[in-house]
Amino acid sequence: MDAARFRDPQIRLRDLADEPILVVCPRCSRRATVIPGRLTCAGCALVRVRPRADHSVWNGPIDPFFREPLWLRADCCGGHTLWAFHARHLDLVERFVAAKLRERGLGDDPGLTLVARLPAWMTAAKHRDEVLRTIAELRATLS
Repeated sequence: MDAARFRDPQIRLRDLADEPILVVCPRCSRRATVIPGRLTCAGCALVRVRPRADHSVWNGPIDPFFREPLWLRADCCGGHTLWAFHARHLDLVERFVAAKLRERGLGDDPGLTLVARLPAWMTAAKHRDEVLRTIAELRATLS
């Protein structure tokens, strides 16, 4: 795979919610996970259940089920927040930002894919180094 080229894999943000979303535990502030309808923390044994997502919060640094802050979030590029649900989400954003050639998809509605909806500040070439540095810092919190 050419690291300088990125082809949109046609992934939508909601597709990424099928994997455990990493959040800050509301009880102990350690890393917890959310799968659709269930929040669990291995650190303090917290378990919460909720029947479905809050569709008003699908595009921000909180999980769409319990509205808890995401574990993978950081200030970036002068007051913006870079965030990701989990490592796969972070990888996708990193590959897109790092690529010099970005090809949009040709799916049913390519404007609704995750990479098509990334904010302009994140995709601007002038911010590439800072965004990639912030992604590396977030990745370090996963180990």
